[in-house]
Amino acid sequence: MSKLRRFYTAGNICFITSVTERRVDLLTANADLLWKSIQKISAVSEFKLIAWVLLPDHLHFVIDPRTQDISRLMQRIKLSFARLYRERRDQSANRVWQRRFWDHVIRDQKDMNVHIDYIHYNPVKHGYVHSPFEWEHSSVHEYKERSLYPSDWGLKDMEFTGQYGE
Repeated sequence: MSKLRRFYTAGNICFITSVTERRVDLLTANADLLWKSIQKISAVSEFKLIAWVLLPDHLHFVIDPRTQDISRLMQRIKLSFARLYRERRDQSANRVWQRRFWDHVIRDQKDMNVHIDYIHYNPVKHGYVHSPFEWEHSSVHEYKERSLYPSDWGLKDMEFTGQYGE
């Protein structure tokens, strides 16, 4: 297997997609473990989640890793979650995540806005809900509270062009 090289310099904000092994539906049912992992890692590594959504078999983040290497940061989050998940299930093995994650360096404000909208619309895209605001596991609620989205945002079909790692 070739060694994947990611473009990274301090200050790059990234869009991330990470998928569970064999697309097993386990993330939303164990969201508490993911947040516990994120809190644990954030206690020793400075980063900021700008937008996020958890779906049963994958997640999307727009994340500012600040001075952290994005690959190392995601590795630590995924390893921590996998350990907690295995403990909960009383398992000692079994892969939890696909080996890699998909990333995209955010280029400008327009690119950031498109990726944040994509994240927040994702539960509708996958048919889980009719409105993004019906989905519990999303930062869309924070964006609505800050008046960044009107209450009817995402109710009509939205089109996204580009690659998002799904």
